[in-house]
Amino acid sequence: MEIIKIMKFGGTSVGTPGRMRALIPLVTDSEKKIVVLSAMSGTTNSLVKITELLYSDNVNQASQMIDEMRSDYHKVVNELYSTDTYSQAGHELIDSHFDYIMNFTLRVFTKLQEKAILAQGELISTSLFHLLLKENNISSVLLPALNFMRIDKDGEPDMFYIEEKINRELESHSSETLIITQGYICRNAYGEIDNLKRGGSDFTASILGALLNVKEIQIWTDISGFHNNDPRFVENTRVIRELSFDEAAELAYFGAKILHPSSVIPAREKNIPVRLKNTMEPEDEGTLITTSSVLIDYKAVAAKDGISVFRIRSDRMLMAYGFLRKVFEIFEAYKTPIDMITTSEVAVSITIDNSQFLKQIAQDLSNLGTVEVEENQTIICIVGDFRTERTGSAPEIFEAMDTIPLKMISYGGSPNSLSLLIDTKDKIKALRLLSKHLFN
Repeated sequence: MEIIKIMKFGGTSVGTPGRMRALIPLVTDSEKKIVVLSAMSGTTNSLVKITELLYSDNVNQASQMIDEMRSDYHKVVNELYSTDTYSQAGHELIDSHFDYIMNFTLRVFTKLQEKAILAQGELISTSLFHLLLKENNISSVLLPALNFMRIDKDGEPDMFYIEEKINRELESHSSETLIITQGYICRNAYGEIDNLKRGGSDFTASILGALLNVKEIQIWTDISGFHNNDPRFVENTRVIRELSFDEAAELAYFGAKILHPSSVIPAREKNIPVRLKNTMEPEDEGTLITTSSVLIDYKAVAAKDGISVFRIRSDRMLMAYGFLRKVFEIFEAYKTPIDMITTSEVAVSITIDNSQFLKQIAQDLSNLGTVEVEENQTIICIVGDFRTERTGSAPEIFEAMDTIPLKMISYGGSPNSLSLLIDTKDKIKALRLLSKHLFN
């Protein structure tokens, strides 16, 4: 069975009965497709809070929250269906899921059970949508992702297993053009309910698209693709119509929340186009991500908050080898990735975005030299044409940032980006100045 495209719809796209109904005309053309759904917006966060309450043995508050969610979902059912038959089926569906969740209040709570609770959001949204399609006499098949999505012992997708299982599932529904499944959820190497973590439902869509060699993977959200700046802080931003996978990864990593940076790796490896679309403006073409795109001086700006910077100064660096290895080993020991790094003869500056082990890392680094730590920093990433053989590719950036103190500059590591470290208090001003100088 040849699947032509994968369509993934995020939490806001299925976040209300009205939005769920609005998906019907988007998914009911004649092309064979798999529709991947997230949980309704807010559901996963609520389920996380319930698991936290159960971990802390706060059973009464957890039970109250479960009942509140059950009530909210019954209201969704009342609004979603127009016939008594499907309304009743919807209510029974909701009760079965929340009865299942409530059972966890009666026993000792474990990590394994947490994953089972978190999976309920996607299981509910896909079942509700499948019922809605039935009510509208639209033929579809609901394929449980737990039947074919699996991660290995390292938490990575087991691509051989997934390919074998999804093809077997699809062969049994070869005449069906519309397949519904869940994003985010899977089983682990031991057959237990688990999840994909990074990129969630986007990752599911990318994995399936790559394994089935589809013509296009569509990621539908509530915004029309990547913008050239953050529309929350900057007026008159524009949608970027074409990006390369490298450019998209830079923007996603450095703050553009529309896409998780690692979620489209399977699509990139198979050279399958990924299109970002807006469910509120379905006629908009969105952003198309492919292996190559037109080179432009400046394409977009993104900002990543929550950055901390370490500055290590030591005369032992001078004319020495092995010093940086010792520095990196400390970050490795605490499983803390590095964002930016700059070096001089006797000093090195390093940024991280995970402050969990900030004090421990600083303490260990102090054995190598004098250490300064500065928090509340922001990385501004400018994506464009920064090939090292070019000349004059960045004067507008430094002209724009003339009134803002620059803490670090990273250039040359990527032909697609230049990054600057600034105080977070200067972020909005920096984004607006860069927009004025680069795009207007």
